[in-house]
Amino acid sequence: MNPVINAVWPGNAFRRGAIWDGEGVNFALFSEHAERVELCIFDASGKRELQRIELTERTDLIWHCYLPEARPGMLYGYRVHGPYDPARGHRFNPHKLLLDPYARDIVGTIRWNDAHFGYKVGHKNADLSYDKRDNAANMPKCRVIDSSFTWCEDASPNIPWQDMVVYELHVRGLTKLHPEIPPHLRGTYAGLASKPVLDHLKKLGITSVELMPVHSFLDDRYLIEQGLSNHWGYNSVGFFSPDSRYSARPNDVVNEFKTMVKTFHSNGIEVILDVVYNHTAEGNHLGPTLSFRGIDNATYYRLVSADPRYCMDYTGCGNTLNLQQPRVLQLIMDSLRYWVQEMHIDGFRFDLASALARELHEVNRLGTFFDTLMQDPVLSRVKLIAEPWDLGEGGYQVGNFPAGWGEWNDRYRDSMRAYWKGDGGLIGEFAQRLTGSSDFYDHSGRKPYASINFVNAHDGFTLHDLVSYNHKHNQANGEHNRDGTDKNNSWNCGVEGETDDAAINALRAQQKRNLLATLLFSQGVPMLVAGDEMGRTQLGNNNAYCQDNAISWVNWDLSAADQEFLAFTQQVIALRRGHAVFRRRNFFQGRAIQGSGTKDIHWFKPDGEEMSDHEWHHDFARSLGVYLCGATMEERGQRGQEVKDDNFLLMFNSHHETIPFTLPTLSKGSLWSIVLDTHQGEDLQAERPYKSGEIYPLAGRSLALLMQKI
Repeated sequence: MNPVINAVWPGNAFRRGAIWDGEGVNFALFSEHAERVELCIFDASGKRELQRIELTERTDLIWHCYLPEARPGMLYGYRVHGPYDPARGHRFNPHKLLLDPYARDIVGTIRWNDAHFGYKVGHKNADLSYDKRDNAANMPKCRVIDSSFTWCEDASPNIPWQDMVVYELHVRGLTKLHPEIPPHLRGTYAGLASKPVLDHLKKLGITSVELMPVHSFLDDRYLIEQGLSNHWGYNSVGFFSPDSRYSARPNDVVNEFKTMVKTFHSNGIEVILDVVYNHTAEGNHLGPTLSFRGIDNATYYRLVSADPRYCMDYTGCGNTLNLQQPRVLQLIMDSLRYWVQEMHIDGFRFDLASALARELHEVNRLGTFFDTLMQDPVLSRVKLIAEPWDLGEGGYQVGNFPAGWGEWNDRYRDSMRAYWKGDGGLIGEFAQRLTGSSDFYDHSGRKPYASINFVNAHDGFTLHDLVSYNHKHNQANGEHNRDGTDKNNSWNCGVEGETDDAAINALRAQQKRNLLATLLFSQGVPMLVAGDEMGRTQLGNNNAYCQDNAISWVNWDLSAADQEFLAFTQQVIALRRGHAVFRRRNFFQGRAIQGSGTKDIHWFKPDGEEMSDHEWHHDFARSLGVYLCGATMEERGQRGQEVKDDNFLLMFNSHHETIPFTLPTLSKGSLWSIVLDTHQGEDLQAERPYKSGEIYPLAGRSLALLMQKI
């Protein structure tokens, strides 16, 4: 039985959302241009509207009330009255139930029909018309929560940037097929925090998981009508609520999420969220009226100044949030603080982050958003990672984000793919990316770990598909293979797709080892994609955003080849984590270390001679060696201790033939032991040591790592 609310008090304007304080619930909603706001209360099923309460209090453009009889579990939404004048950017329509932008929990699934649109769908100049159908019965509802949770001594693992190994994953995709997770937990936050997954991550050596979007999001209507869904979740509708479709306990999704975070922390693993603050699920001017559009379209969205009927679109998704408006900026900042303070999240990866930096039209790297973040005493202490581009003019901003930010480095991705594919004239570019991309980050005082290095991400080919397909195969997406990029820098090793040819499969396995080892031995922060360590394939689909099925899910039924590659991945990550020379805090200087005649880094040709300046530009060059001096590292740990390491020699050969490498002579009589060789694909430490000056036969399309013990 749902009691009728009798008492309505003024409440507080500055406790945004629906906040339970132990005695009642405060409601507050910002709308600059609204003329009237109604709070709608629903029964426990969300199907029947029980009561409407008009919010008569308005303070600084915030509409608010306090209900002393309200309790956690109450379902609610808003109806907002105001002008419907698209030509001026106003799209108020009180016939549409609206989600609270500050809702801590959103329950139910949208059932698409034309009533969700503020205009009459299909009419001429449709969005200038006005639709009076009520959409409440088919809308999700907001739910009041009790935010109490027993965190005890929970604390962030606070992994130093240079020590991070990031693992990008999809909550559902990683766990849906895991045979050791109880069936009712597969695809959920609880399943992600289960022992089988944690054991896998710890054995792998992962320090930080990056969760693809978990903010409440909607499946696009056109996808639902094709029997597909927005699997990736880059379609946010609620910036405070964890999506309930990933919950084993939909009535307790917030606590389930918190338990997941606490469990990761107890196992020494950070949790980073991929967040989408650049746009919302309401799309362009022809999109539905679900929340922001109906609350105050002209305030929440960036509109074309010459014709406010239309949205500015820097995201490719139809709209762009208006961070020039202080209350909208506050919404984003409040959301970020909520996830850190209430949900104990350790950092964020910002989707299409350049869109957040646009002050007017141009991207401003010292814009209000960044200034606000970096002065915030809470947010300035967590990991901040940018996807440093958007789809608007001037949106590509790799290397231009402020100090304190990490960036997804797509130049690293493209360079490493092209080099191992066999393209010529790349060894200079390859060397820059291998050593942390100082050309992007050093000029602004940033460190190598500003570069988030990746060869693969959720968007594009998996690692296995990168070496198995020359072309995308996205037919399952229903867009006639027109979606997804055609610029993959991939090579199928001779046959398109899966094959029984043993020689081709051996070459593909070797190429995967090359790419993975290069990633883990590069300066910067390495990021792997869930399943790549086990040979996951999407059958050539490089844009599986709508595939909530076996195309996207991680397969845990491993072949012998998959198990071998998993063991190799574990070995290479362990080497990185065990040797500071691969995860330096500072860039190489290329000069002699004080008190030693040895430079911190040397670059060698296959004949054992050091590279000269002009030789970096040879188009035919596809092989080089790099000596990393660990014995004379001018590095100190966070507690001031001196950091030393062994010396290492990395040799790369993307040519198809074996090249004899003369091991450089930097000190007489020095011995080199083989740590790994991707042509062999196994631990070779039992092999005999090599002396400086000896020839090492480096097989075609392979790399080798040799170590000189100190």
